[in-house]
Amino acid sequence: MNDTPGWASPGSAPSDGQDSGKPDADGPADAGRQDGPPKWSKEQPPPAQWSPPSTPGPGSTPPPPPPPPGQGGGQGGGWGWGDRPPGGPGGPGGGGPGAPGGPGGYRGWGAWQGPPPAAKPGVIPLRPLGVGEILDGAVSTMRAHWRTVLGISLTVAVLTEIVVVLLQGLVLNESVDTEALDDPSATVGELTRAMGDTMLSSGVVLVITLLGTIVATALLTMVTSRAVLGKPVTATEAWRDSRPQLAKLFGLTLLIPLIGAAIVFVGILPGLLIALAGPSDAGATLAVLGGLAATVAALWIVVRLSLASPALMLEKQGIKKSLTRSAKLVRGSWWRVFGIQLLAAIIANVVASIIVIPFTFIAGAVSGDGVTGFLDSTGELGWTFLIVSGVGSVIGSMLTFPITAGVTVLLYIDQRIRREALDLELARAAGLPGHTPTAPGSAGS
Repeated sequence: MNDTPGWASPGSAPSDGQDSGKPDADGPADAGRQDGPPKWSKEQPPPAQWSPPSTPGPGSTPPPPPPPPGQGGGQGGGWGWGDRPPGGPGGPGGGGPGAPGGPGGYRGWGAWQGPPPAAKPGVIPLRPLGVGEILDGAVSTMRAHWRTVLGISLTVAVLTEIVVVLLQGLVLNESVDTEALDDPSATVGELTRAMGDTMLSSGVVLVITLLGTIVATALLTMVTSRAVLGKPVTATEAWRDSRPQLAKLFGLTLLIPLIGAAIVFVGILPGLLIALAGPSDAGATLAVLGGLAATVAALWIVVRLSLASPALMLEKQGIKKSLTRSAKLVRGSWWRVFGIQLLAAIIANVVASIIVIPFTFIAGAVSGDGVTGFLDSTGELGWTFLIVSGVGSVIGSMLTFPITAGVTVLLYIDQRIRREALDLELARAAGLPGHTPTAPGSAGS
């Protein structure tokens, strides 16, 4: 026996003890019929609070269509209690009092609220990053861990500049003779010797600066990797983690420019051989065209290998494996990686120029020869000039080291998030709720 009446609104049901006297047309003819009143509660709401489905009258707004199955939390895939239909008051498309963000608003079970925000245990959110977020992450690392970051940068910059100043003041000024470059009557041999001395002096300074840059990059890579997890790190800890990889990083840093230079040399070589063996004009033209094409190819290769440094430091890989990892991570994102690194290099050079150029002019002014003498001078550099300009170089390096190293590390992490779901591993390493913690000692890898 079915104790539940057919569809009818509670307000239109007959009152208790009354019967309409009409047979139930929906039930089968031979089915038993309930002679007594339907089993409704004696206390019913007033009829005005309920109304059966009917055709809307003139001027009234038709009810919204039911949502498709599976949307919302109600029974059978409909909207659950407290839900608002799409487009209606309080729904995603509505603006009524119940709308999210409106007066007295709330979010229904079925209302689309967008994806939840990504976890951010450290300086970046654990999701694919935009250009601004990568740059902001590098600056945020310097701001959040300024003692460690600026301490490392300042120490490396001071030690490097001391070596450069002593080498230039005590050795290079005595052994390098560049006066022939300003002498119109100098012979070819004198010019060649002067150019060789200049290149030697610049090369020695470049190597020393490169060594300092490598050490700073290694240490700051470890600091940035911990800053992503929201974990502090001291300079001592960064040195302990990075020291085993320093020799490999030095070899890798020298190898990548050598690869680019070798590609350019191979592009120029056919033109040089033709110029030496036959027509010089044709050979020179071929050398220029080959050099341009080889430069483009070398730039493409160098960018493909530009993420090898953080791969070597953070994955504890060898040089060859790190180069392979970088090429894999950059594949399909060459222009993006190139653009971000170019932007970071421009910003770093602008910051360095703002600091270094004024100090250089001040050094030329106080060294005795004045600014004009400094601009025209190609000979010996005095101690006053070396010390004052060195102070500017220290300050510039202290500010640019964290930017260049931080952008490279965060770009490497971003590429791994996009390709290898590294964000899940980082969330576990950071100990976020809902993630299984990693084994001890793997958080910083």
